[in-house]
Amino acid sequence: MTRTPDHSIGYVLHDVTRLFRKHFDRRAIRFDLTRAQWRALKSIRRREGLSQAELAEHLEMEAIAVGRVIDRLVTADFVVRRADPNDRRRWCLHLTAKASAVTDDMEVLADELRQLALAGVGRAELRTFENVLDRIRGNLLALDAPLESDES
Repeated sequence: MTRTPDHSIGYVLHDVTRLFRKHFDRRAIRFDLTRAQWRALKSIRRREGLSQAELAEHLEMEAIAVGRVIDRLVTADFVVRRADPNDRRRWCLHLTAKASAVTDDMEVLADELRQLALAGVGRAELRTFENVLDRIRGNLLALDAPLESDES
């Protein structure tokens, strides 16, 4: 069977990701957060105490843009900046209690959406799919290795 361009793996992965974001955004509108803000909150939740530079790298955003997102989250009482005791120039990002409650609700929302998206997909199928994706990711990460050693 020949695949058309809109059935290539790259297209399908992109489209599935786009649909996940669209449906998550529709459900998350009640939190009154932009996608960049909730991505930042989720990243901070996973790595409490990371710096703005680390967050920017993780989100693949410019540091200045992340700074604006964090400024708005600080103003809305979702995030606090604390000085790093080991480096005066570094500020560590931490969630507030208000943010923790919202991120808990967002995790529930994400889990519900995952369940809907995976309707009719068996455990074994999902495990196989995850293994294939892990191999693809590994192959793509390996492509970066020669580039990184060239920069040294």
